Amino acid sequence: MTKKLPKEELYGLTSQMRRSAVSIPSNIAEGFRRYHNKEYKQFLYIALGSCAELETQLIIPNELNYINEINKTEIIEKIKYICRMTVKLINKL
Repeated sequence: MTKKLPKEELYGLTSQMRRSAVSIPSNIAEGFRRYHNKEYKQFLYIALGSCAELETQLIIPNELNYINEINKTEIIEKIKYICRMTVKLINKL
């Protein structure tokens, strides 16, 4: 989706969105390799923060008419699904 953003956003929104998207699974993986559930949970909470960050960053290009409402909604639904799975994992630890 970030490929659809204008070139002038390459070092702004595009970069931020990609970093947020990569941060989610990266934090989950890093936390998984920790020795204690308390540390794992902390990384899962960081992943949730990245989900919220990415969700917010999707609203901005929609407001600027870089992406349409349908694209925004589809991606936000996927992010919310990841958030729900992460919260369930936190609750099981």
